[in-house]
Amino acid sequence: MAGAGKTPLYETHCRLGGKMVEFAGWVLPVQYTSIIDEHRATRERAGLFDVSHMGEIGVAGPGALEFLQELLPNDIARLEDGGVLYSPLLNEKGGFIDDLLVYRLQPDRYLLVVNAANTERDLDWARTAAGGRSNLVVQDESDRWAQLALQGPRARQVLAKLAREDVDSIGYYRFRPEVEVGPARCLVSRTGYTGEDGFELYCTPQEAPGLWDALLEAGEEEGVVPAGLGARDTLRFEACLPLYGHELDEETTPWEAGLGRFVALEKGIDFIGRDALVAKQEPGRCLVGFEMLDPGIPRTGYELTVHGRKVGQVTSGTRAPSLGKNLGLGYVPVEMAVPGTRVWVRIRGEDREAVIIPTPFYRRQRTRLPTKSHDSN
Repeated sequence: MAGAGKTPLYETHCRLGGKMVEFAGWVLPVQYTSIIDEHRATRERAGLFDVSHMGEIGVAGPGALEFLQELLPNDIARLEDGGVLYSPLLNEKGGFIDDLLVYRLQPDRYLLVVNAANTERDLDWARTAAGGRSNLVVQDESDRWAQLALQGPRARQVLAKLAREDVDSIGYYRFRPEVEVGPARCLVSRTGYTGEDGFELYCTPQEAPGLWDALLEAGEEEGVVPAGLGARDTLRFEACLPLYGHELDEETTPWEAGLGRFVALEKGIDFIGRDALVAKQEPGRCLVGFEMLDPGIPRTGYELTVHGRKVGQVTSGTRAPSLGKNLGLGYVPVEMAVPGTRVWVRIRGEDREAVIIPTPFYRRQRTRLPTKSHDSN
């Protein structure tokens, strides 16, 4: 792990017994007790995650909206102050450079939250796309932020103990820029990457350790646990939320990934990748979910076959802790993407039977959230 970055919570994770691993150039806890225990705690109560490794890119100045409309395929003009929007970031071929969240802070000031491993590349891509816009500032703001994610059905009760205002009135895919939460002043948003309700708390790196400890203390009665990368991955997998480098890459279009609802061809802007997407609106393959019928766990990279012939590849797979089933995601020809269709997974040289099933695998029991929100994700 030499040369890997450390988040402001590194010492805290070590103190709590986190098992540290390198991920996307950062040293982070993969688990504290067990992945299954942390997964179930998040589904049933709440889990606290350190996601400070995520990248933040600021876009500010006159013409910021017009620039983002050309950079991204989603319709950024839909946002108002305090709104969040999910969007692909595409190359000229319509493939994913990354996927990200856009926060509108002010009419001419935005924050892009990007995947950790892609931060530098995304920044270079955006700066190149900005070209000679002299009044536009595109800069890496990652060092300004630490990010904690409190996820689970009891997240609201826990955060309410520390927040100086009513955070439960924050709508889905909305945020408030300055909320006092225990010892920290935070940007508090409500998006999530676990399939559960919850909040993201952006604070300064200096405030992060105190905020982490305060959240765990406030959540002790509710059974909140610190959770690592392992549970974060199994939780997002059950909810069928895509992961860059698995479901998404530079050769995959939003049509193939089932993310076409985040492409606004109708916005009338010639965004990067638009021409390619128009030409590829009827893709030959698509992302599906499947359940194993034979014993075996599908792993990333395993072949999907029919009659011994490769038809696709597993992008993610595991035994889903909430469901007790061996499940997978993968790309197959569109004509096979019908629930009930049989496919086989080649596991250690042997083809094991599986069946295409509807996605997402897991849906939480939803409580009614505040209505002022965007249908962003």
